[in-house]
Amino acid sequence: MEGCFQTPEDYMRMVLTLARQGEGQVSPNPMVGCVVVKDGRIIAQGYHEKYGGFHAERNALLHCQENPEGAELYVNLEPCCHHGKTPPCTDIILEKKITKVYVGCLDSNPKVAGMGVRILQEHGVEVEVGILEEECRTLNEVFFHYMEEKLPFVTMKYAMTLDGKIACESGDSRWVSGAESRDYVQCLRNRYRGIMVGIGTVQMDDPMLNCRMAGGRNPVRILCDARLRIPLDSQIVRTAGEIETIVAWNAQAAEAFRAASSSGEGSCSQNVGTGECAKTVGETVEYLRDKGITLLEIPLKREQPGSKPLSPELDLQQLLQQLGGRGIDSILLEGGGTLNASMLQERLVQRVYAFAAPKLVAGANAKSPVEGTGVQQMKDAVELDDVEISRMGKDICITGIIKR
Repeated sequence: MEGCFQTPEDYMRMVLTLARQGEGQVSPNPMVGCVVVKDGRIIAQGYHEKYGGFHAERNALLHCQENPEGAELYVNLEPCCHHGKTPPCTDIILEKKITKVYVGCLDSNPKVAGMGVRILQEHGVEVEVGILEEECRTLNEVFFHYMEEKLPFVTMKYAMTLDGKIACESGDSRWVSGAESRDYVQCLRNRYRGIMVGIGTVQMDDPMLNCRMAGGRNPVRILCDARLRIPLDSQIVRTAGEIETIVAWNAQAAEAFRAASSSGEGSCSQNVGTGECAKTVGETVEYLRDKGITLLEIPLKREQPGSKPLSPELDLQQLLQQLGGRGIDSILLEGGGTLNASMLQERLVQRVYAFAAPKLVAGANAKSPVEGTGVQQMKDAVELDDVEISRMGKDICITGIIKR
């Protein structure tokens, strides 16, 4: 096996493979791997296995097969130099007398940000930065965005037919995509810290929004529900004691909706089966909190000319700021066309996963993945960069970063 590794890039590719094993377990920390090489032989390897556990460098150096003095160390992210949940990685690198460190990319965390490299160099350790730098940054795109923007990294995911529909006119959507695509979505749910939908998705599909991958981690469920219309007997409410759940709402919008419902101007359906409505907003809030749901009151977005009555929108920028402040570094957006359009319009989406199934359902009123008013000229269309296309069973998956 040793003969397969001849260049720093070869070792760094192994580091990246190791780092990916921490996916879904280390958030909001980055995924990091480490390889220790002495006299052309790999004598240790490790990765950051779970949040709160040892970092990759310490995991590797504590499990060396021989004395690492004089060895070289490869790591995809700059070694930390501050005390957090674990001691600084620079300390153990110096303690074990590593002579050279190859770093994929520098850390954006202001507690590190070049200081880790500088400490090593000041103690006589040779450091080379920029080995497969682009690949290293892409692996931790969530971490870098969260550190630099203080907002969650948002990935919009949807499955559509070849004629661009996410459901039939009847609302039926099971299943647009094939089993392979749906299995991959479970991997995405494990990868991202939160999953976000709008109230329409909950009312139509009554989803669980959990991760069904073996050994996977359930994302924090985030529901955008300005008027607090979540069905009280929905799967999300019934399982809120088991899976962390957040409902973003607005008291003014909820009260106005209840008033309109009682006067016959609107409709209230707080129960999937019975259609019963809680008597007051306060009763609904108390009930949801008793079930274990966290309610975040979010300001309303300033109404636009021609907006529909009784359809207020939450200030999504404010919502993401609050979610980021709660340590939610990434969100898988599985909203319907309305929420997807709003998130794109507010420039809050970073990546897109689009699954296209070889089916045609037609229907002028069938739902599409992104609705809203849209752009008026093709030159204003949202474009993707770094596009990757893969085959999943009969489906095609297209993913890319939103071009800024």
